[in-house]
Amino acid sequence: MIPTFPQVSHHTLYQISTATALVEGIYQGAVRVGTLREHGDLGLGTFEHLDGEMVIVDGQFFQVRSDGLVRECDDDVLSPFAVITRFAPEETVTLAQCPDVSHLTARFDALRPSDNFFFAVRVDGHFDYVHARAMCRTAEGVPLVQAAAVQPEFEFHNVPGTLVGFWTPEYAKTLNVPGYHLHFVSDDRTRGGHLLQCRGTNLRLQIQREGDYHIALPETEDFFKADLRRDPAADLAKAEGEKR
Repeated sequence: MIPTFPQVSHHTLYQISTATALVEGIYQGAVRVGTLREHGDLGLGTFEHLDGEMVIVDGQFFQVRSDGLVRECDDDVLSPFAVITRFAPEETVTLAQCPDVSHLTARFDALRPSDNFFFAVRVDGHFDYVHARAMCRTAEGVPLVQAAAVQPEFEFHNVPGTLVGFWTPEYAKTLNVPGYHLHFVSDDRTRGGHLLQCRGTNLRLQIQREGDYHIALPETEDFFKADLRRDPAADLAKAEGEKR
């Protein structure tokens, strides 16, 4: 008897490199922004030498640098790690009160029908408070957790903006950041970064299940020679989360 399977959405998640490579300090540019544009309109990542945070909203690519400045990226800018999809949300809800990021992610958890798929998420609205950071330009080979120890952090108040990002299953922790990974950019495109904490009201939450996962591995010398056998989960949690 031929088994039947639930219908799977064919949204594609396109990724450059892996989380493990980033943890081990592989920051050499592997793909141009112009190439990433061909694969979607919503996503996140970083830039060559870990030079700031990438935020992709409505097909526009922004770089949030460690000095807090935000600029739109040209097609020839290089990235060592990025994740992008073509966003057509399957469900939209309004979150009237969001006291913290845990409340936000719990609401998204309720929208996810499975822990075994990747999901793209987007949040739009007025944020009473945003705590974000942006990585500093870092030499190749410096471990991510060491680079993150000196990351500049920013606090924004009463700012309308957008969060974009992804939820990754635990089984894929060597490939991408497990759980939620979110980047922020303000509506006026002057503030942003990797999200650490937030509060907001009347936020619009959108979610999309990804049916296909495509990874393009860097054809760079450093990636060829890197030892990527180590479990990156602990270092990712330390580098990506809010400092206690």
